[in-house]
Amino acid sequence: MEDSGLKKTPAIAARETGPGPGCYTLPPTVGFVNHDYTRFTSPAYSFHQRLKNRLDLKDSSPGPCYFVHPELTRFGRAKGPSYSMLARARPPGLPQTPGPGAYSPERAPPPSQQRPPSFSIGARTKSRLVDPVPAPNSYTLPSLLGPRVPSKPSSPSFTIRGWNAKGSYAEDLSQTPGPGRYNTTDPSVYLCRPPSFSMLGRLKKPTQVSHTPGPGAHSPEKVKVHRARAPSYSLGVRHSEFLMPLITDVPEW
Repeated sequence: MEDSGLKKTPAIAARETGPGPGCYTLPPTVGFVNHDYTRFTSPAYSFHQRLKNRLDLKDSSPGPCYFVHPELTRFGRAKGPSYSMLARARPPGLPQTPGPGAYSPERAPPPSQQRPPSFSIGARTKSRLVDPVPAPNSYTLPSLLGPRVPSKPSSPSFTIRGWNAKGSYAEDLSQTPGPGRYNTTDPSVYLCRPPSFSMLGRLKKPTQVSHTPGPGAHSPEKVKVHRARAPSYSLGVRHSEFLMPLITDVPEW
């Protein structure tokens, strides 16, 4: 018998139910397919079968004497950046660029500030003596007023003529009364009657017979008919809300 409090039992590997070391696999380091990305890949070559020797065909494939550089792979060239050091080329001549003193940065406004547009006044260019092209004011456009513009839609137009007393609608041959001769009926006769108001003269100011006090003469806070005395208030010190209240009536158990 074993005592768990005094002695520990060693672990037995047969009781473990997990997979053994042989169940785990690592990616291969040979070839390019599923190659371990933590390892460098060496150049790989493939061997092809020998071609048939014919009299009319020549073997154009390179032999073993050709050296293939390790940076050439079947996926392309695998090479880092390379640089070469050459001698400094001779300048073609003295540079004609202006020096630092030729610039005036103080005259340029800051790029973050806005400035008004600036213009320069130059000399008038010489006009051409012979110019067959007509000036802009030589062209005229047809008027758009009236209905006689063939290429534009026109609005309805009207003409104003003089007044003719005879033969016009203004000549009343039958001597009929005009619209102003007829009386209109009050709408209150055949419709609901609207409210009506009348304006009278201003009433006379009432004479002061009774000396009644106004609202400002009353002091409701001083009334003590229904209480012992009028309420009074005093401004004291603000007490802390965490103080224990004074308990005078202590129950006797």
